[in-house]
Amino acid sequence: MAARTRSNPLALAVLVCLLERPMHPYEMAQTLRERGKHESIKLNYGSLYGVVESLEAKGLIRAGETVREGRRPERTIYEITDAGAIELIDWLTELVAVPTKEYLKFEAALTFLPALGPDQAVELLKTRTQALEMMLAQRRGTFRLAADKGLPRLFLLEGEYETCLLEAELEWVQLLVKDIETGALEGLEEWRSFDAGAPGTVQTPPQD
Repeated sequence: MAARTRSNPLALAVLVCLLERPMHPYEMAQTLRERGKHESIKLNYGSLYGVVESLEAKGLIRAGETVREGRRPERTIYEITDAGAIELIDWLTELVAVPTKEYLKFEAALTFLPALGPDQAVELLKTRTQALEMMLAQRRGTFRLAADKGLPRLFLLEGEYETCLLEAELEWVQLLVKDIETGALEGLEEWRSFDAGAPGTVQTPPQD
């Protein structure tokens, strides 16, 4: 499969579901939600059906029997092909072993942070720390609940990874706020000077 075709993690999720057993798309979505995978992968039914059609067209999965439960519409059960199983292992191997550049929105914001004034940036960064603290509290609560249910760590690795990222970001943002407030951030004077000359900024006239 071409590299650009591998950009949608939902396709990977479908292959993993079908490696476990044949399923219809609705069952795939249910399985992913029940296991909390929608926290790591953007999941909606419209996209899922489109991904299933694409994988079938590429010969990575194939349609099997059609079933009907009660008055519900007919549902087609899909199964993974040999080519699909090979693609799954190849794709997952690449994801695990090869680091790639990810263009994060917060990284872009930091690139252009000097467009804001230092004081405004501090207030916004403090708002972000509060949001990060709430996200971490929720994540830790989820871990405690999972531990109480006896869920093995193997099935919580993505949440553990996300928690580590959140903790690292929170610590870094708090340090950045401190460095701005104490004047320890190198280039702060230039930043304040740049902000003072921004359009719409009222400048204090020099005193005699």
